[in-house]
Amino acid sequence: MSVVEWVASACFLLGCALTLVAAIGILRFPDLLARMHAGTKPQVLGLVLSMTGLGLSIGSSQVAWKLILVIVFQFMTAPVSAHMVGRAGYRTGKVREDLLEVDELTEDLERAKADETPG
Repeated sequence: MSVVEWVASACFLLGCALTLVAAIGILRFPDLLARMHAGTKPQVLGLVLSMTGLGLSIGSSQVAWKLILVIVFQFMTAPVSAHMVGRAGYRTGKVREDLLEVDELTEDLERAKADETPG
């Protein structure tokens, strides 16, 4: 085996391990925000490592550009979707407030309501 194949194998194994950790975190964590964190942070890095391993093992520049696009779109959409899920969960009461140390969203909402009130 060449060095590139070893690096590709290591990227595959690490990527799969991080994706497994994300799946276990989604099942085991107690609330929405912790599950959301487990679903986005290690999963994105796991996907990047898997795509890197795939690019190295195939070795084609045409495939590499497509894999780079997958990685870029994942980096663009994962934070936005996590933010929207977290915000929707907060507004529907799915977030355990006893686990929050700082609740900036409630402060912002109260400030916005006070600014709207005439008078």
